Formats: sequence, C-alpha cells, structure tokens
Amino acid sequence: MSAKEKNPALKRFGTNVRALREKRELSQEALAEIADLDRTYIGGLERGERNATLGSILRIAKALKTSASELCEGIDR
Repeated sequence: MSAKEKNPALKRFGTNVRALREKRELSQEALAEIADLDRTYIGGLERGERNATLGSILRIAKALKTSASELCEGIDR
C-alpha cells in the first residue's frame, strides 16, 4: 500500500471517531483536551493517517463517553 492509500480499517476508525465527536458537539481541540491528546493527533486519526494505540483508543472512548468497541465498529469489513 502506497503512502497515499489509506488503510481501510484506519479510515473506518477515523470516521467512527469523527461521527461520535460531532454527535457530542465537540471540536477536535475539545476532544483532544478531554482525552489529553494533541489536536493534530485527533485530526490524523480522523483522516485515517495515524494508527491509534490501545491507550489512545481507550482515552478517546472515555472522552466520548462510549466504548472502544463502538469506536472500532466495522473496521474489519
């Protein structure tokens, strides 16, 4: 896979994060602050450009008041 092609699982994860963030009416900056992560990291995740660690997934899930499994919904399809 070239650098320009995004991993479908990462893309789906990012789409899930963005959808839940927007549902909670949070900006990337607000989510990053609550999860104690960098805003650019959240942006990279949402675009499918970054591969989240388990720790980051758990922090994002907690910040969004959801589960890690909900964030990962559909990534294996």
